[in-house]
Amino acid sequence: MKKIGVTLLLAMWVLAPTLGNAAEGESIMIHGGANPAAMPCISCHAADGKGMPSAGFPRLSGLPAPYIEKQLYDFRSGARGNAVMQPIAKALTDEEIKQVAVAYSNRPKVNVNHPNNTNPVPGSGAWIAQRGEWSKNIPECTLCHGPDGVGVGDAFPPLAGQSPMYLESQLNAWKEQKVASTAKSKSSSLPATRRNDPNHLMQHIAGSLTETQIKAVSEYFGSLGDSTEPFDESQHRLR
Repeated sequence: MKKIGVTLLLAMWVLAPTLGNAAEGESIMIHGGANPAAMPCISCHAADGKGMPSAGFPRLSGLPAPYIEKQLYDFRSGARGNAVMQPIAKALTDEEIKQVAVAYSNRPKVNVNHPNNTNPVPGSGAWIAQRGEWSKNIPECTLCHGPDGVGVGDAFPPLAGQSPMYLESQLNAWKEQKVASTAKSKSSSLPATRRNDPNHLMQHIAGSLTETQIKAVSEYFGSLGDSTEPFDESQHRLR
């Protein structure tokens, strides 16, 4: 009994910082940060952390804490441009960023249904997601983002569980945007507003996809809903 008690005390001591961060992070979600400019997260990402699909605000619930931390620091530095998030990230302290990232990572992960489209039509969103577009050197999305887009590790976030509007906006954010030419000026382009991908993988992929393909693959992943089937962390898939 004494050995069990010591083990429990050690476990509590190890988990205490994480539990403390999660509790503080939950407070930031609801009330915002110490700086009034760091508005409550639930204003855009909803009380359950699953986002507001109709407005294009993403799901944060269940995302890895290191991934959320990186995105907030990238908003702060400008590596990921966003008019709403940049001032909020700058208003959060380093400790608040860590706390809110841990809190969201402790929320439920997306648990997707098995897609019905096991034999996708060539060129469709399901086809690009599962097979890729190799004529443009684009691998399948699931190669990095895991089976059914449930995410892999800290660098490749879940795509399932995000709204089509959000996914489409992010693929367009990776792209260099063309500006239509006028009679007085030559055509030009605007730099991508998101430049924080590992090894510039997403810049190549998004830049090679057409607008139709971007919309199709976004709608595919956005159509995958929550499932009641248990999620197997060791296999990055449903049991």
